[in-house]
Amino acid sequence: MNNLQDATERICELKGSLIAIDALLPALIESLPASARDTLATSFDAHCEAARTVLLHAPISDHVIAAFERDARRMRAVLAGASPQAPSQNAVEPVMLTTTRVSTFLGSHPLTGASGFFFRRGSRLFLVTNLHVLADGPSNHFPDRVDIAIHTHERDLTQHAVVSLPLYTGEGQALWRQVTDSAGTVDVAALEIDAGLLPPSSVLQAFEPADLQDRGETVAVGDALTVIGFPLGFHDTTHYLAVARAASIASAYGVRFQQRGCFLTDARTHRGSSGAPVLRRRSLPEAAPSALPWQLIGVHSTRMDMRPRDPLADESLGLNCAWYADVLMALTE
Repeated sequence: MNNLQDATERICELKGSLIAIDALLPALIESLPASARDTLATSFDAHCEAARTVLLHAPISDHVIAAFERDARRMRAVLAGASPQAPSQNAVEPVMLTTTRVSTFLGSHPLTGASGFFFRRGSRLFLVTNLHVLADGPSNHFPDRVDIAIHTHERDLTQHAVVSLPLYTGEGQALWRQVTDSAGTVDVAALEIDAGLLPPSSVLQAFEPADLQDRGETVAVGDALTVIGFPLGFHDTTHYLAVARAASIASAYGVRFQQRGCFLTDARTHRGSSGAPVLRRRSLPEAAPSALPWQLIGVHSTRMDMRPRDPLADESLGLNCAWYADVLMALTE
């Protein structure tokens, strides 16, 4: 009993010490000149990425990794709060930093453009897009790498770096992850991003498993959605940001449409939107343990159409297939 009491007292002492450090940290940061704060923020990001690499190969529990990510986000917020405010024209919602344009290549030959987004599972970071973006037999589309754009400055959004991600090992094995369900192949793929390929000053936001949960909110047919992507490759070419299109749930949510792991959305979409995240803004964002007040409910895949349809007499249905986002838990397991 004495040992347990000693342990409890020690835990309480450690908590008090951490609270004191938490009080000291912002005071120290606020006393630094602006240039030193920027240097500290950049260095902190780099050391966090190095720590994630170490954690990836360390025999530790998911609780340790989750605590690290939570406190890293909190400390980063302290650094951002102490820095001079960015000009209003450069202010951007964090959700806009979750999405990147995916350009496919075969050697040096450019092939297609699509959309993708970042998903973090513990210490691992993934690029999520459609499977048909990475490999598609019917169209004979087989790139060997994809390029994505990563912002490199938190306030100056014009600064970015292009990161090339190989799709195959030297032995020709595919590096992405894909899954099948009872209806066949799911048109979603996850490509793990080697932290060593990212620039030290990378600025991005990633969805997490918590962003897949409804948190007690009802999701139903007709709900307003947002699809963030690069339709026909269109985007803010100065700040390298995607555009958002309005959508709504067009089929019974939670029901596998025609026995496939997807639901329908009603939205105006185009080529290049493949792989875009389908989001629902939370009505109670404060209840979600995430920096993003959005629920990730799907991955946009393709437009739906009727056959036969008279293109002169009948308009396009304007419906799209979105795969349920919970497939990401299987893809990143």
